[in-house]
Amino acid sequence: MTGAVRHILILGGTTEARRLAAELAADPALRVTSSLAGRVAEPRLPEGQVRVGGFGGPEGLARWLREQQVDALIDATHPFAGTISFNAAQAAADVHVPLLAVRRPGWVAGPGDDWHPVGSLAEAADTLPLLGERAFLTTGRMGLAAFAHLEGMWFLIRSVDAPGPPMPARTEVLLDRGPFTVEGERELLRRHRIDVLVTKDSGAAATSAKLVAAREAGIPVVVVRRPPVPHGVPEVAGVAEAVEWLRRTPGPC
Repeated sequence: MTGAVRHILILGGTTEARRLAAELAADPALRVTSSLAGRVAEPRLPEGQVRVGGFGGPEGLARWLREQQVDALIDATHPFAGTISFNAAQAAADVHVPLLAVRRPGWVAGPGDDWHPVGSLAEAADTLPLLGERAFLTTGRMGLAAFAHLEGMWFLIRSVDAPGPPMPARTEVLLDRGPFTVEGERELLRRHRIDVLVTKDSGAAATSAKLVAAREAGIPVVVVRRPPVPHGVPEVAGVAEAVEWLRRTPGPC
């Protein structure tokens, strides 16, 4: 990475994004800006410059890329942050900025797992009454309206920040942030008499302990499949591959 200083925009909010920002910020030939959506009250801030908030759709992002003279765009958002990923694909194409998606590998069911893959939160809600009565809902505070009509079920909802309505009537909210341990998840399932778990296929080890605990307890798991990366956008699984992609990507003259 030699020549003129290159401006790299990281669409972040994930562990991978913070690790990538730290790696790139150590290179004096790079100017690194991380963009956070602002949905978490006290986010873990990455190294380098940070901006918080939306861009105003793909047009706003394209305008920001031009005005800030961004040389490469790296989408390291959460696997389920679909809107910003598609906005990034359109904006990058409009202003001819190279774009890479960093997506951690998804979880894979193993022996003893009782997984029920679904395509959406609404489908998860339809599936739940067939599997249990006391659900551990770990899909975050957004989208709880999909479960609000399930009056016959009880929910333990875990999220980083407090959720708002609409949400299920019979609910206990647990505010917590990973990483979580198998021992802690095992005790949580036992104490709340959980008989079904709901999760998004977020991947990563920080929140996978619940899957091990559910397997041990013989509890079914409703797994919401992640949306695909926009067509034509190259994808890598981690920070090292992203750094290598950036090294191979031409910079400014």
